[in-house]
Amino acid sequence: MEEERKDLQENTSEDSDMVKEQESCAEQEAQENAEREAAEEVPAEEDSAEETAVQEPSQEDPAQDEEECSGKEGKADKKLFKKKPKADKKQEALREKIEELEDKVKRQMAEFDNFRKRTEKEKSAMFETGAKSVIEKMLPVVDNFERGLAAIPEQEKGSPFAEGMEMIYKQILTEFEKMDVKAIPAVGEEFNPEFHNAVMQVESEEFESGIVAQELQKGYTYRDSVVRHSMVAVVS
Repeated sequence: MEEERKDLQENTSEDSDMVKEQESCAEQEAQENAEREAAEEVPAEEDSAEETAVQEPSQEDPAQDEEECSGKEGKADKKLFKKKPKADKKQEALREKIEELEDKVKRQMAEFDNFRKRTEKEKSAMFETGAKSVIEKMLPVVDNFERGLAAIPEQEKGSPFAEGMEMIYKQILTEFEKMDVKAIPAVGEEFNPEFHNAVMQVESEEFESGIVAQELQKGYTYRDSVVRHSMVAVVS
């Protein structure tokens, strides 16, 4: 009997040990499964967190993009607004410069035209003064030819000497006509102080009072200006 009891006790102890071992194995397996599940859940949570983190910026991006775009457009408009006044100022400055230069050119052209006209008048006046001076020096020669021709006796008027003097005298008068030098009419004309120089008064039955009765020295004009007045005697 005691042996049977010992055997039962040993069997029961062995059975209890096996049960304990089985329970510990089950607990270990349960812990391992729990740890696996926990490990699987943590990456899933991290993935979901990352997805939400990725999704959240994507939801916020349009508003930020709109703000950034509006900010850029505002800056661009400000730049354009700043550039436009600068361009307008440059154009206005260029326009004023062009107007100033045009006015300067017009003034210079007007001054040059006035200078040209003034120079032409001065040249013409100098030429007329020089021509008058030459004509005045030639007039005594003409006077001497006239006196010499008047002093030739009647019997010698057809001589070669007299004809030569006559030809020279006519040649001088022809050149005077080409130069627009003309003799001033005197005898029979009304006295005109602009052309005549009265040196004496005479009585005359042929002419009325104030008429030139005698020409003592011929007067000449050059281009309607008097070179020498006629020296005359006027009827009193």
